Amino acid sequence: MNRIDQRFADLRASGKKAFVAYICAGDPNLDTMRDIVLTLEKCGVDIIELGLPFSDPLADGIVNQMAADRALRAGASTPKVIAAIKKLRTETQIPIVLFTYLNPVYTYGFEAFHRDAAAAGADGVLILDLPPDEASENAELVGGEALKRIRLIAPTTPAERIPLLTAQAEGFIYYVSREGVTGAQTSLATGIEAQVARIKATTETPVAVGFGISTPEQAGAVAGMADGVVVGSAIVKLIEQHGSDNALTDRLAAFVKPLVDAVKSV
Repeated sequence: MNRIDQRFADLRASGKKAFVAYICAGDPNLDTMRDIVLTLEKCGVDIIELGLPFSDPLADGIVNQMAADRALRAGASTPKVIAAIKKLRTETQIPIVLFTYLNPVYTYGFEAFHRDAAAAGADGVLILDLPPDEASENAELVGGEALKRIRLIAPTTPAERIPLLTAQAEGFIYYVSREGVTGAQTSLATGIEAQVARIKATTETPVAVGFGISTPEQAGAVAGMADGVVVGSAIVKLIEQHGSDNALTDRLAAFVKPLVDAVKSV
């Protein structure tokens, strides 16, 4: 069984919700990324979203944009990230989702990317700017079966379009809880519970909610509405602030563990 499916099955059996952590691959560098991933796993994180560094991340706020820039300046590239995943698999079996735009995948070679990423040990891929109807009209954009295709649904997604997206979703569905770009917020968006209920009425695929979640209180509240919680920018900001600090992993653990605990307490 795919690691993502297995993790959600295990969580469902134990009555727990998933905690998904986003980091930018190669920020501050690929060696430190390894330490970050292992630290997040020790904190109880269930799934790692690795953002492929890209020069034009339009869906990302300034925190994640700067992380991609740091990673690129440190020498990260799609082939190097895939190689880093392969190396990680000698130490951990935590599910890994590649969070990316179409351009790096298309440049690498769509079929080759899916093949090589899966062979290295990636479990899923979320291509932000490739909607399913676009992919279905282009034979060259049909990926392999080894990587689960994660789908995004937004607050602005028309109700009649939701079944199209959920029918083709694998692994989990990422519900973007607010309009705009990524970034921590002081309060949760409105309407999360109702929108998650609409999505879940069309599918058995788990629904994880992200965008703007940065405190244990927010994480716990969202966990009560969905199958999982995604936290990204708040973690990436901590890496930005302490990426060259020898105590980075300790600071990460101190920040992430309360978030995980809040999700698991629901």
